Amino acid sequence: MYGIKYLFLRPYINEHPKNNKMILVTGATGFLGSELVYQLTSQGKKIRALQRESSVIPAMLTGNPLIEWFTVDINDLASLEDAFEGITQVYHCAAMVSFDPKDKTQLLKVNIEGTSNVANLCVEFNARLVHVSSVAALGEPKKGLQITENDYWEYDPKVHSYAISKYEGEMEVWRSIAEGLNAVIVNPSVMIGVGAGFTGSGAIFKLVKDGLSFYTSGATGIVDVEDVAKCMSTLMDADISGERFTISAENYHYKQFFSEIAQGFGVKAPAREAKPWMLGIAWRAAKLASLFTGKAAALTSDAARSSLNVSLYNNDKIRKYTGITFKPLHQSIREVCAGLIKN
Repeated sequence: MYGIKYLFLRPYINEHPKNNKMILVTGATGFLGSELVYQLTSQGKKIRALQRESSVIPAMLTGNPLIEWFTVDINDLASLEDAFEGITQVYHCAAMVSFDPKDKTQLLKVNIEGTSNVANLCVEFNARLVHVSSVAALGEPKKGLQITENDYWEYDPKVHSYAISKYEGEMEVWRSIAEGLNAVIVNPSVMIGVGAGFTGSGAIFKLVKDGLSFYTSGATGIVDVEDVAKCMSTLMDADISGERFTISAENYHYKQFFSEIAQGFGVKAPAREAKPWMLGIAWRAAKLASLFTGKAAALTSDAARSSLNVSLYNNDKIRKYTGITFKPLHQSIREVCAGLIKN
């Protein structure tokens, strides 16, 4: 499923003076990081890829002679500094994603402190940075308008810890930009792709595949992970700094999203709308069940609340600066379903 389809390069990129520089990718074994490393090495670029001790290298990256693997914890500044030797370009993909309130401490440590370490070292080593933030750092929709890069997050005591961690992590990058860091920030919406398996956004595919009966009234932006990686590499080699870009292909209501997933798997689509009170019962029941099983709750209060939000994102800026034509979501969903069935 990998190969020629990644030939997305604007003409000026091959002429860029940094094209043959040493590149560092944090979170290289993750969903986005592994896709990015695959695309970059497909272009013949050498990568220093960071992984944790517990990481498993994806099959599509194993045995690749262009990848130098480096085991490090981004919260361990000393070992992280060693990984920066000779580096001129950094893609910071490493992050923790969780909507479970009990993970708040770890979320803040990884997504804020870890990002601060990366940004500080980029300043020290004079390396250009593409930092992966999230649309969660853009804030809530205002008066039914689409959310843009000009919208800023406002504190809400009910906001989930993941949003706080991504916003504060982004602030660390902006601080470093003010200190002279050459960087851009990307804010992807919900990313989908075969590489997620049945975790992360892939959990939605599993729920529908297993016979999910309900949908929620919310809506959000969705994008293929391949397109996110393409935008990131294009922005790295562009003469742009101190900007952030929302990366989202289309806005989908969850009813449509679930219906197209069901069609891809050949199963019945969810037909009943889950009301707020129903979700309230559901997340409380899931929390109670987790106490007996010892496993993480299948639904948290933060996730339930987020599923009711109608958050629509504007992608005009990223299309203007990169010239990208996003893969249609109906095609992405069909490809993900087919890949998951095959695997």
